[in-house]
Amino acid sequence: MKRYMIERDIPGIGDFSVTELCGASRASNQALASIGPDIQWQHSYVADNKTFCVYLAASEAEIKKHAELSGIPFTTITEVSQIIDPLTANN
Repeated sequence: MKRYMIERDIPGIGDFSVTELCGASRASNQALASIGPDIQWQHSYVADNKTFCVYLAASEAEIKKHAELSGIPFTTITEVSQIIDPLTANN
């Protein structure tokens, strides 16, 4: 599977309550369950008016299907080609 970063413009999401975020997470999990094993949600970063979500998926089509089924729109889908971190300096 490929790794994707999904940017979502969601006005005010940084101020969402735990209950509201829980509802979004449930909608996402239900969509993932209906799509099957070709997509996995790893985690999301919540900012003022955006989320940045990291997914593993067989293709961009699964990401788009997830957005449709969950009702959580995407702004940009970007395939991640490399990951670097402090340990990369040790190579």
